[in-house]
Amino acid sequence: MIDTDTASDDAVALIMALRSPQVQVLAITTVAGNVDVHQASRNALYTAELCASNVPVFVGAEKPLNRAHVSAEWFHGRDGLGDHGYPPPRRAPERQNALDAIIDTIDSCPGLVMVTLGPLTNVALAVQKKPGIAAKVSRCVVMGGAPCCEGNVTPAAEYNIWCDPEAARIVVRSGLPIELVGWHLCRGEALLNPSDIQQVLSFDTPVARFAIECNSRAQEAILKQTGEHGISLPDPVAMAVAMDPSIVTSQSAHFIDVETESDLTRGMTVVDRLNVTEDERNRNVWASRRAGVQKAKILWTIDNVRWKQALYASLK
Repeated sequence: MIDTDTASDDAVALIMALRSPQVQVLAITTVAGNVDVHQASRNALYTAELCASNVPVFVGAEKPLNRAHVSAEWFHGRDGLGDHGYPPPRRAPERQNALDAIIDTIDSCPGLVMVTLGPLTNVALAVQKKPGIAAKVSRCVVMGGAPCCEGNVTPAAEYNIWCDPEAARIVVRSGLPIELVGWHLCRGEALLNPSDIQQVLSFDTPVARFAIECNSRAQEAILKQTGEHGISLPDPVAMAVAMDPSIVTSQSAHFIDVETESDLTRGMTVVDRLNVTEDERNRNVWASRRAGVQKAKILWTIDNVRWKQALYASLK
């Protein structure tokens, strides 16, 4: 089950899941984030059609829980797909809303894997409405956060968490078995460099061409933001981890929380990496935050060769 604010890297992640013979995508739910929720739904449906998939798409939250929606159109383009004028999808979204679709899908398929690629508004609303669903999810792979380094919206925060920090805080405290795929995992050697891009284009398939083309604006944006040449694909990295956890080369479990009060550090993913909150001297500082909360898996490094191989396999 995939929750997404479908823009360029989300679309590639959807292709990976929808074209994998080992994966059955039960539902796609959309949320306001990179683009408004209706554009996200349109992009999800268009991507599903490219993959010859009839997976149901459910429209979710139009704005964060307590804040105005701030898009990332500067990074992905006005339509989220690089503004190449892709035609409208032939299908319409389902009539059921994403909130109830999340609850119903988890209830009917206990043990499923949930992958979140955008702000966590829909998921927060679902676990608030029916807290028991958290125990029925086997893995909740969350693309979000900057657990070890700088953010991409502020020095402290990554966009998905920054966009709706209140929702993120609810989700990390919900009991969902979170695996946090931070923004750092799509940078450096994980970036699709110019040689990788040419390799993808050499596949000469519609999905390969689309994957590169729809990320054209994102390629320009990442160069401006970080100075890195290539395409940054955080959501496909998260999908690769969801599909094959052995791609992860280092991880550890920690209590995490999300900052919601400060303007300076709004959306910061605060990770107790040294487990200082378990020390008697510090225990009271996080006592209220830790009550009933389980640790999350924080992913620190991945096998970049294998992640790219997983991507290539889906685009050939």
